[in-house]
Amino acid sequence: MQEDRSQIWKRPSEEQHLLSRRDIGTEMANLGLAQNGDKSQSQVEYRYRDDAGHLESTNPQSLPERTPPTPGHREYKVYKRRWFGLMQLVLLNIIVSWDVSIATVLVVDLRSFNLCLRSQWLSYSPVANTAATFFSTSPSIVNWLSTSFLFAFVVASPVTFYILHKSGPRLAIIIASVLILLGNWFRYGGTRSKPASFGLVMFGQILIGLAQPFVLAAPTAYSGLWFSPRGRVSATAIASLANPFGGALGQLINPFLATSPSDIPNMTLYIAIISSVATIPSFFIPRAPPTPVSASSTHMRPNITRQISLLVRSPTFWLVFLPFSVYVGFFNSLSSLLTQILTPYNYSETESGIAGALLILVGLVAAAITSPIIDRSKAYLLLIRILVPIIAIFYVSFIWAPPSKSVVAPYIICSILGAASFSLVPVALEWLVEVTWPVGPELSSVVCWAGGQLLGGVFIIISDALEDGGDAKPPFNMHKALVFEAVVACVVVPAALALGWVGEATNKRLAVDKGVTVGQGRGSGNGEGEDDR
Repeated sequence: MQEDRSQIWKRPSEEQHLLSRRDIGTEMANLGLAQNGDKSQSQVEYRYRDDAGHLESTNPQSLPERTPPTPGHREYKVYKRRWFGLMQLVLLNIIVSWDVSIATVLVVDLRSFNLCLRSQWLSYSPVANTAATFFSTSPSIVNWLSTSFLFAFVVASPVTFYILHKSGPRLAIIIASVLILLGNWFRYGGTRSKPASFGLVMFGQILIGLAQPFVLAAPTAYSGLWFSPRGRVSATAIASLANPFGGALGQLINPFLATSPSDIPNMTLYIAIISSVATIPSFFIPRAPPTPVSASSTHMRPNITRQISLLVRSPTFWLVFLPFSVYVGFFNSLSSLLTQILTPYNYSETESGIAGALLILVGLVAAAITSPIIDRSKAYLLLIRILVPIIAIFYVSFIWAPPSKSVVAPYIICSILGAASFSLVPVALEWLVEVTWPVGPELSSVVCWAGGQLLGGVFIIISDALEDGGDAKPPFNMHKALVFEAVVACVVVPAALALGWVGEATNKRLAVDKGVTVGQGRGSGNGEGEDDR
């Protein structure tokens, strides 16, 4: 008789013990013994069934389709419904990035001149420039407006972690959907009011900014809950990198929706309607799979205080956090200021837009190639050590790209920066989950993304302050800002190169999924394949 699914979930939780550092160290030693062929070390066999119904065993001597399972084995399976939740997470990341990247333009008749306030994020400066019939405000105001949602991300991060820890990714996705829905319609109301209410528009922007961490930090938690060890990196990459893809879509679409200031309300309406429709499926995502999809997903997690303590005392975490947050911050800064960087050297807005598109689209293609490879090879550390120096080298190279006055240099450098940066994101996030286990994936993800968004806002402000004046050659160039980026990018390289030499570098969660655990609860060992539901 088939067991009740609720009991399948309960039994592992009741039998699992909370792993201490000593337990984890024992497990790692056990893994080494098992891999070296120590016959005295027992190993529980775990079998994973993939989408095609094929079995893979953690016992290298076992041929799952032919060999009887070992006593005490457990078979895990994935469910097709996981793709529904993943695609909704992808959709919301696209929408929230598109939403926050819209240039909000308000043209006000203020005494004897027109004041056009514009906010630009990612690739939306072309829309703002077209809409701005007259611009009379300082670049500092522009850049402060463009960083508002970055700081909103940081404000919402503690709540995001709490929701992901206590309730899982489903509730986080629903909260994001509600904030996106409200933010879009508040923003539309601001554009339609007479006169246009910039305050209401910005309130809507901030609501959308508050929604972003709930969907940007959720992929590692979702992939750990729904995907087997062979699919986690790819799932995290698909959901995480959908966010910048939304900015790329905005660059391509919004210039056609808003060719003049009078088009801004209609553009805002169209995007509000699209965003509203996109939020509906969030309410139908299952909370969790009927049965665990991996051995590690059955372990009880430490409480919040214990997780924070484990994370902050992990040297490996800090060695990954530094380059990750700095490079995410520079990506945000470079994306926001690319037009401001290139146009003083007589590059057109179209050429700047193409450079921004290459930064994103080439990065997406590269991540689509590297993520499945890492899923199978688990060579997280090797790829991190390769990518971080590459990123630093090309930030240094970018110093001389604008003065070359040839589009070739910016296009090539942006393409390589995008490829390396996008490939690094899912690998770094997933490897942090592995080496900091049993800390939940949501904590390291939220902290890393919050660090990247915070530094992104700080870097934009610093770059704005480093902009040369009108008497420079060329006027208003950002050479000093590029030098600043290059120096900081190089400073964090030693942190990545120290990985493996300083701190732990063992894939702890993967070891548990291989069945080399102490006190591992025994499963039912049913032979079911993937559930079609």
